[in-house]
Amino acid sequence: MSKNKHVLFGLYDDDEILLDAVKEARNQKLDIMDVFTPFPVHGLDPALGLSESRLHISGFVFGLLGALTAFGFMTWIMVVDWPIIYGGKPYWAVPSFIPITFELTVLFSAVGMVIVFYTICGLGPGVNSVILDPRITDDKFCIAFDVTNVDESEQSELKKFFEQSGASEINNKTI
Repeated sequence: MSKNKHVLFGLYDDDEILLDAVKEARNQKLDIMDVFTPFPVHGLDPALGLSESRLHISGFVFGLLGALTAFGFMTWIMVVDWPIIYGGKPYWAVPSFIPITFELTVLFSAVGMVIVFYTICGLGPGVNSVILDPRITDDKFCIAFDVTNVDESEQSELKKFFEQSGASEINNKTI
């Protein structure tokens, strides 16, 4: 069995034309492999039928972990490990813990969300990303279809779709 994918993709010059093409492809029940844009396109996620990101949940979990780590560590140091009375304050002076607790909450949340985002997106060191066309990262927009197990008649239908939807270029690539 071949591990190579055959991708048919169309390049678009404008984000509005791309958005209309994505909506039309969804109306025709075409199976879009991916859409590539050089910048975020407003309204593309709902047009593709993608659900809202749950990255904020991981941010909350990591933030909670940071707050518990800071508060627990300071409690252990001030009450158990090295109890010293500063200026008549009690060992467990909660208001003085707030700034460091806040800082570690933000730090854990930010670093944790970056790690989760990179992991979900398959980014990071040593990852070889396949670029269909170098212009996609500059000024072109792209809709890609996986045509590995598709016969010639369906490929010609996809090419007709690209022509009718305003694609400036239609290409085929093996990745």
